[in-house]
Amino acid sequence: MSKLGKPANLDEFDRKILSVLQHDNTTPQRTIGEAVNLSAPAVQRRIKRMTEEGVIEANVAVIDPGAVGQSITIFVEVEVISETLEQIRKAKREFVDAPEVQQCYYVTGEADFILIVIVSSMAEYEALTHRLFFDNPNVKRFRTFVAMDRVKVGLAVPV
Repeated sequence: MSKLGKPANLDEFDRKILSVLQHDNTTPQRTIGEAVNLSAPAVQRRIKRMTEEGVIEANVAVIDPGAVGQSITIFVEVEVISETLEQIRKAKREFVDAPEVQQCYYVTGEADFILIVIVSSMAEYEALTHRLFFDNPNVKRFRTFVAMDRVKVGLAVPV
């Protein structure tokens, strides 16, 4: 999707460039160009366009949580009492503002939200539950699943 909410108009060159960047966004544009049969300036123009259109949302370093002392990954199902537009917007803002919440999804089914939380200890998670759930009068219930092993974690999107 582009910033306008429509699928982006990507050709085969764009998709190949995206595939390379998803695996290593520090790959030199000259190297990308050689891999996809384009000049480095053409690759640069395409990357700039895809960034402006919102296809490329960010260029980030993917960090091993354990290497920085954040070794516990928790999945949380959250069910709210009221699903008014304002209450849902408020919940989304609160989840977005919590640095421990790595990902947040507004979902269908029994739960209203699925959160992926990264913390350094269960005590830190307990404090987060008080802040986000117990102290929130609109949270009906939440259910916690602690990850025992990070089998596959990725951000790559099939292109």
